[in-house]
Amino acid sequence: MQTISAATTNKACLKTYKKFIKSACNSTTYPKVCYKALSPSASAIKTDTDKLCSIALSFTLNATYNASSSIDSLSKMKGLSPSEKQIINDCAETTGEAIYELENSLKALANLQGSDHKADEMSDLKTWVSAALTDEYTCTDEFDGQKVSKVVKNTIKKKVLNLAKLTSICLALFNLLEY
Repeated sequence: MQTISAATTNKACLKTYKKFIKSACNSTTYPKVCYKALSPSASAIKTDTDKLCSIALSFTLNATYNASSSIDSLSKMKGLSPSEKQIINDCAETTGEAIYELENSLKALANLQGSDHKADEMSDLKTWVSAALTDEYTCTDEFDGQKVSKVVKNTIKKKVLNLAKLTSICLALFNLLEY
């Protein structure tokens, strides 16, 4: 009998946690993307806004590592034009900068809880994430006026658009933090 009761309680808790995530995600520009990314971590997030933001930022950082790896793979393609090589190299560089900025964001978020200067930490956090977003968009700006193969263009745009959405979600979720 207790097993059924515990299972029912766990199910109710999970439903509450997912409801919390859905509500938080509704404050973002991409609520469906947000919920899809964060709902699998509902039992870790519970109803903790700090945890929600930390997991969202970690998820974004992991997606940035993956995008960086995909962009690096493109550079090994045969038959790239000089302009394509340059675009790929520039995107690899800006994605690397985004990784650095997101890593610093994660540190700033961790420092936030114990800080006596919460407003400064919050400002740093938003600045790092905004810089990462700018770097992500800089990558796709390179296509303007350039002849680029569909494979290169589509791969980069798809990865960068996903990153930009996730990064934007983080910025929106940070507004829910009570600091």
